[in-house]
Amino acid sequence: MVTAKYVLLLLQADNNGEGGTLSLMALGQRALGRRSSGLLALGVIGASMFIGDSMITPAISVLSAMEGLKLGMPAFEHYVVPLTVAILVVLFAVQSKGTARVATAFGPVMVLWFITLAVTGLIRIVDNPSVLVAINPWYAITFLAGHGTIGLVTLGLVFLCVTGGEALYADLGHFGRRPIQSAWMFVVLPALVINYFGQGALVMSDPAAVESTFYRMVPSALVLPLVVLATSATVIASQSVITGAYSVIRQAVQLGLLPRFEVRYTSESHAGQIFLPRVNRLLLLGVLLLVFLFHTSSNLASAYGIAVSTTMVVDGVMGFVVIWKLWNWRPAMVAAVIAPLIVVDTTFFSANLLKLFEGAWVPLLFGISMAVTIWVWRRGSALLVIKTRRIEVPLDDLIKSLEKRPPHIVKGTAVFLTGDPAFVPTALMHNLKHNKVLHEHNVILTIETAHTPRVPVSGRVQMEKISEKFSKVRLRFGFMESPNVPKALAVARKLGWQFDIMSTSFFVSRRSLKLSTQSGMPRWQALLFIGLSRSANDATDYFQIPTGRVVEVGTQVAIWNPQSEILARTPPWRFAKIEAFRAGRRHATGKAGHGIGKDPRSTHARAVPPCEEAGQGFWRAGAVTQSPWGGEPAALGCLLPRFPGKVAILRLST
Repeated sequence: MVTAKYVLLLLQADNNGEGGTLSLMALGQRALGRRSSGLLALGVIGASMFIGDSMITPAISVLSAMEGLKLGMPAFEHYVVPLTVAILVVLFAVQSKGTARVATAFGPVMVLWFITLAVTGLIRIVDNPSVLVAINPWYAITFLAGHGTIGLVTLGLVFLCVTGGEALYADLGHFGRRPIQSAWMFVVLPALVINYFGQGALVMSDPAAVESTFYRMVPSALVLPLVVLATSATVIASQSVITGAYSVIRQAVQLGLLPRFEVRYTSESHAGQIFLPRVNRLLLLGVLLLVFLFHTSSNLASAYGIAVSTTMVVDGVMGFVVIWKLWNWRPAMVAAVIAPLIVVDTTFFSANLLKLFEGAWVPLLFGISMAVTIWVWRRGSALLVIKTRRIEVPLDDLIKSLEKRPPHIVKGTAVFLTGDPAFVPTALMHNLKHNKVLHEHNVILTIETAHTPRVPVSGRVQMEKISEKFSKVRLRFGFMESPNVPKALAVARKLGWQFDIMSTSFFVSRRSLKLSTQSGMPRWQALLFIGLSRSANDATDYFQIPTGRVVEVGTQVAIWNPQSEILARTPPWRFAKIEAFRAGRRHATGKAGHGIGKDPRSTHARAVPPCEEAGQGFWRAGAVTQSPWGGEPAALGCLLPRFPGKVAILRLST
């Protein structure tokens, strides 16, 4: 499975050199030429399960290594869990120092580890070479066909032998395709196959060795050295998935799936070596909970299998889309290659589901929680955009107004960060409102995340001069890059902008969210979104802007319900059908200009006053004397475009 699916196939599906579930998702969306909610859902599920895998792998790896003490030093059997906890705490504590120091010992230790696997396995195969007949897949097929549920349970246990492929694909950007393929084909795969056959030969000769088979392959005098070597190898394996989790979380933040997290760089030469303090603490907490909850590696194996098998199924489905749409293979050929792999992955997934109540519920619960968190964050962010759009002013209108009645001009350059350059940034509006000044040079800065891992320097900056005092600058970063605004703006000098960091002030708007009585989400979702927003890393630190050059402007925003809006579409004859909604129910219809609004619960009709021209191509409606659904009077403050086929969002306040 690992060789056919990941090493030979999916490693070819790199997103500008990067791999992993989210990279595959971005590649699939690029192949489709649009944002696909289905691919997004698959990417979220795969990423959530991979993060769950990054919690389970350190726990099960270190536990399995330390369980060798039961054979080498039986008196230490009760210290397996405490020693495991101690090693894990140290492992996560040194993450802030960077992976470079740990990586210096990776090569020699792993070479020694795989040599040991091959040698110990080969010795046992020589003792009982009849185990080699298991190469024939017919024995496995007949076993599964003849044992029903027991065969499926066995398949769930065997699945642990093919895990790791998803992490291998995620490390594509760190090592490259050729080194991974060479190491797997000539070192890892032969050593693993030989060792697994050796364990099978030992169990065939001594059925009592079915417990702790790996450590029983060596003499008792070598058990302790093997425990030390296995512990070192498991620390290395844990290190790889921990750093992989950092990368996945950073990609999710860049793609707008999660709030900003603090990112620290642990290497001056390798940008991929990062440390996320909050993520590190959460991972450690999750790992320790798993150790205390399951106690043994055999108990934890049930949870491990479902996390990895889910990720493999997701990778297979998204790989189907990429190979079909991006590589332009014929659908029949893609199905012939990918469908059997997906069927096998789905079978493994079904086998692991049988262990749902034995521990498989843990990664499923974590995956669901993670997916809900991402969904709430995206939904809350969308509602927040709609809310702010209601009070924002088009930038072109403000510039025309300032040209007619300019405020006091001060020297220097002001950079205003915004998500939409078509509208006036909130910080600029408050600066004009409270300080009543305007800088000589004003830059409306927008930061975008591309669907590629990295953006070349030539495509980093886009500049547009819109007036004597205003310019628009667009910075583009890949989803594997950490935005560095000052360094990117230095590139703008080549485009003619005389950028001096010491004479530039960065204006950043800080939003304070509060719960509204007309929230657009259930209360628990609104509270979760507000909590996530408050926990987000400061924009100044995230974009690496010098703190001494930043001016923060605070605003307060209430999360509201978009269904309490009135949606109006202007037909060609410039009349709009108005539909009023409250709590998702339709309450009134009529024609803007001279129509009527009618209470659906009564026959009483109320006249809607005609709209008057408000300038700038809009009409403003007059006040409604009474709410369309009865009760208190309502004000219909609407903006109706004068042009046919346009849509206006009208606020109905009671």
